[in-house]
Amino acid sequence: MSVSTMATWAVALMCFALTIKPLGTYMARVFTFQPTFLDPVFKPVESRLFQWLRIDPRQSMTARQYLQALIVTNALWIVLSYVFLRIQGILPWNPEHFGAVNPALAYNTATSFGTNTNWQAYAGESTMSTFSQFGNLSFLQFVTPAVGGTIAIAFARSLSGKPLGNFFADLVWMCTRILLPLAMVVTLLLVTQGVPETMAPYLTVHTITGHTQVVPRGPIASWEAIEHLGTNGGGYTNANSANPLENPTPISNLIETVSMGVVSIAFYYALGIMTGRKKLAWTLIGVSGVLFVGMLVLVYLPMDAGNPILQALGIHGPNWVGQELRFGTGGTALFETSSMAFTTGSIASAHDSALPFTGLAYLAAMFLNMIFGGFGVGLVNMLMLVIITVFLMGLMVGRTPEFLGKKIEAKEVSLAAIAFLLHPMLILAGTAIAVATPAGMQGIGNPGPHGFTEILYAFASGAANNGSAMAGLNAALPFYEIVIGLTMLIGRFASMVPMLLLGESLLAKRSVPQTAGTMRTEGLLFGTVLVGSALVLNALTFFPVVSLGPLAEHWLLLAHQVF
Repeated sequence: MSVSTMATWAVALMCFALTIKPLGTYMARVFTFQPTFLDPVFKPVESRLFQWLRIDPRQSMTARQYLQALIVTNALWIVLSYVFLRIQGILPWNPEHFGAVNPALAYNTATSFGTNTNWQAYAGESTMSTFSQFGNLSFLQFVTPAVGGTIAIAFARSLSGKPLGNFFADLVWMCTRILLPLAMVVTLLLVTQGVPETMAPYLTVHTITGHTQVVPRGPIASWEAIEHLGTNGGGYTNANSANPLENPTPISNLIETVSMGVVSIAFYYALGIMTGRKKLAWTLIGVSGVLFVGMLVLVYLPMDAGNPILQALGIHGPNWVGQELRFGTGGTALFETSSMAFTTGSIASAHDSALPFTGLAYLAAMFLNMIFGGFGVGLVNMLMLVIITVFLMGLMVGRTPEFLGKKIEAKEVSLAAIAFLLHPMLILAGTAIAVATPAGMQGIGNPGPHGFTEILYAFASGAANNGSAMAGLNAALPFYEIVIGLTMLIGRFASMVPMLLLGESLLAKRSVPQTAGTMRTEGLLFGTVLVGSALVLNALTFFPVVSLGPLAEHWLLLAHQVF
């Protein structure tokens, strides 16, 4: 491992660590109605907006009201986005004169961006107008992560014994107090690295070979900022953050990497403040941190070791296939690990060119779906696993499980189990349908274990609302546009709905006093059990399909039977 790799990793991890407490504290103050330093800037605007929309921010909702408002609002955004894509050709800010997006692709794209997945079955620079990118899809990149944040905050309030809050007020605060200020800062930082921020049309240039080339331009810096802060992941161009227009330097690579995680991690600390259990927050951060570092190593080692077939031919060195040399293996591994852990889905390298064990690490992160996780929803998924772990510990010691002074009984366990099981069901069912039907098999360009991995990866990405892809699979076919679209929709709300109902159930319960026999849900012991539960449950669920995909490909690679 080179000095530059270690330095890059150290700087990124230090940035994550240093922002946890101040940002988490600020977020907790915002959502517990305490004064903050940004009140003079945003409070007058918010007050007028609430008055115009007839929203009383102090009027709390029940879980069903909260979820109804959330789902109806999301549905409205998706429908409007679909309509705008279908009439793209007659809308303004279309200097390249792109026509309407076809129905299946418009549905897939609206669903993708409307669920914070940002799966892309198109090339942005040759399909979407500036209006579609800047006015339509960028709007969704602000509001959809904010929705995930509202669920996390509402669940945290329920654990602290407070009402769930008002969805619309939480949505506005999440956008104005968290995402907008941070996006402005990150945009300016990226502009200093040469990322374009302009409304000018595409530029035609003459290359040194005498040919002409069209260079796409647009508000790319602001797109990149919210793409990563909101753990969205959709690229302005087809190559995403591997494109020098989106990510030109190692410093911009580091900025985008850090942007993915700062808010997602801060949610954990905000939970600790809101519930008065900071030790619990640090335990959960530690659990995710251990899994993050383990995944980073698993991604980096095969990438740095290189292809065994080439090594047998005397060609030594890292696996440079699909990588950008300007980032190096260390910077690439850090970016990809962060993108998978925080379910962003943006890419700085070609995942389809990754060696099998690196691809396995990417899949593992999407299977777990709680290594810090996406904006807000990562915390909710982690707490889902905490509830299941507390239940399992209660079975082992013969006691009624408790969490934060509330008994975990049949209703809570059932809701947590539903939230947990829907995720693998979506992945496995989608993969099975694809490999069992001619329409699904039609998209495979690489027969064998790698082709199977591409399909498995696509449905894992959709279910986890990650959005990245192994591009060897032709996802532009109607089968994948429709089925993965449904997977993204169900995957988005699979944990939100049962977990918020679970939170309301805990809110209605009386607290029980802590005794000497109470199982502590914090500290090293609980953290170790939580890590073990996550790994064992997911290994039991996904090991058979992994054996058919990346593991089979790895052994064939060692036998020099595949490249």
